[in-house]
Amino acid sequence: MRKFVFPLLVSATLPALAHVTLPPGGAAAGSDYEAAFRVGHSCKDTASTTGITVRLPEGFTLAEAQPRAGWTLASNAREVSWTAPANAGLPDNERAEFIVRGKLTGQPGTLWFKVLQSCGTASADWAQLPGPDASAKLPFPAARLDVLPAGVAAVDVKNAWVRQTVPGQSGTGAFMQLQAPQGAKLVGVSTPVAGVAEVHEMLMDGGTMRMRELKDGLPLPARQTVELKPGGFHVMLMDLKQPLPKGATVPLSLRFEDAKGVKSVREVQVPVGAPDGAAAAVGQVHMH
Repeated sequence: MRKFVFPLLVSATLPALAHVTLPPGGAAAGSDYEAAFRVGHSCKDTASTTGITVRLPEGFTLAEAQPRAGWTLASNAREVSWTAPANAGLPDNERAEFIVRGKLTGQPGTLWFKVLQSCGTASADWAQLPGPDASAKLPFPAARLDVLPAGVAAVDVKNAWVRQTVPGQSGTGAFMQLQAPQGAKLVGVSTPVAGVAEVHEMLMDGGTMRMRELKDGLPLPARQTVELKPGGFHVMLMDLKQPLPKGATVPLSLRFEDAKGVKSVREVQVPVGAPDGAAAAVGQVHMH
């Protein structure tokens, strides 16, 4: 079976001006999807957001839109809009989600949702699509959704790293941040560099810090970031087959399960070596 590999960056950030976005991580082709558009702040030099209009792409079939208290909701097959009551928009310093639910196309690929943000007499049209230079930052990018092939987990994995080892060391830890837009559970891990890979947590037991395997998996609530870090949740790699020097890369297969019991995998390549700011916590997780 073909594996879809999504490389990781040690630091992954959205463009500085991307104010209306969908949660990272994507969604499975053919699935029911809850699109939660996050509004970061109002249009430039304005006090509040007074309206949001989402233009739905081909490949997304609208089922319903979630009302927002006090706002007027209007929708048709290709567009959903929310309008604030007079003098009661979303303040510039507040964050909010505007949610639509629907069915995704069965064809993997990328969907772009164009969003018009109104701010009184001003507006920002988040509708730009990438050009030939995909790395170029756009001033007003459309909200992106990766529609994933069957079996690929709809989970965002970022800021991942593996603690480096020395010859003869039998175990180490892997750390990362996980976010599942629709919710999921991390139920297992495997890698060719270790004989055993397990999801663990550190906890106090009678005044002693102990480590235990999460045999039932690690829950990932919808649209919430769960951090695996030294001294907390982490992936334990044991029975190492080789030293892991700083600068090397470790392939990890992260196995997930959703609320319906559907299983999926995310293949990631994780750098070895603590990023800046993580070194101080290195000693907090002991090895078997």
